[in-house]
Amino acid sequence: MSQTTVPIAISDPINHRILEVSEDKVRGFQRDPFAEISRLAGVDAPVVIERIRAMLAAGVIRRVRQTLLANNLAPGALVAWKVPDEKLNAGFEFLLQNDPFSGHIVIRTTDVVVPGCDYKLWTTLKVPQGYSIQKHCEFLMRRLGATAFHLMPAKRMFALGVGHMRRRGIQPGSKGDAPAEPIEFDVVRLLEQEWRVLIALKREFKPEELCRNLWDARASEAGVPLEKFCEIAGDFSRRKLIGRFSTFLEHVKPLASGEKVTGFNGLFHWAVLAGRELEAGAEVGRFHALTHAYWRDAGPDFGNVNIMAVAHAPDKETVLAHKAAIDAHLKQCGIPVTLSAVYWGGRSEIKPSEISPFAYRDWCKGMGLDPDVMME
Repeated sequence: MSQTTVPIAISDPINHRILEVSEDKVRGFQRDPFAEISRLAGVDAPVVIERIRAMLAAGVIRRVRQTLLANNLAPGALVAWKVPDEKLNAGFEFLLQNDPFSGHIVIRTTDVVVPGCDYKLWTTLKVPQGYSIQKHCEFLMRRLGATAFHLMPAKRMFALGVGHMRRRGIQPGSKGDAPAEPIEFDVVRLLEQEWRVLIALKREFKPEELCRNLWDARASEAGVPLEKFCEIAGDFSRRKLIGRFSTFLEHVKPLASGEKVTGFNGLFHWAVLAGRELEAGAEVGRFHALTHAYWRDAGPDFGNVNIMAVAHAPDKETVLAHKAAIDAHLKQCGIPVTLSAVYWGGRSEIKPSEISPFAYRDWCKGMGLDPDVMME
């Protein structure tokens, strides 16, 4: 079958089965990730490869890559930027084109006035080991023309997994039988050979690279034998440095096929009493609709919000229904909330944050910065 005749629509029954698995169900490092997708989706591996390759080539899937638990590899934070309205889009574009360490870049707004609603540009940021996230933001602040920024590192994670395809039909209130387990972060130091493997491992794949012997070329790129490459990658899994092997779809923008995966996304904020963050985060994180849930201290500018989560849905009403179900659950659990809000996602781009210290030194030189001055 030629590639032009391979169905690329996400509504195609086989593609739908594949994507329900391939977005976020292939955990850790897999020697043959397509065999795992095949097993979980009930679709022959050659068909899995053919369909993912065609969707990637057509732009329906925007990237295929091995994800990392980057918070265990580089200090990171959610960053809210206060940027004058007339500079918002130029600032967004600068981060997209010139800062490989900023991942999610989103312009967010609220329906009502809440603390922090004048911070409209939101990013996730990872700065490689040894470098200062504060200094990085101070440099970006000058380039963006921002008047303020606020760093919100994650203290615990309660939910992480995109899975937009399988979340499309999730009803508000659907949740796990038990509270979510909190995940702690601990930055791990790597040896030079491990960095070479990691850099080769995480680079996204081109359509022509997708095959059963997926890692052969990457091992050569890292300069190690295949068995050594897989041994190091397997060790990354055990050390909780590896996320999942994943196919990524656009969150809101129409796909190349004309379809839309989701229509709206909301960043949910809750302020709970100090000392009850772990309990509240675990209760929030059990809801199936959420792609992310964290404990992040936002401080007085944001009404002391400390629990945050993200949900996507085809329409705004469903996003609000997910939020209402979580609000009701927190009340039922006896967890008082002093402030809650929804920040709606507008213009957005999502790219993997670069975490290589080698790449950071090169970036500094390209920006006219002394890399040594940017160190902690």
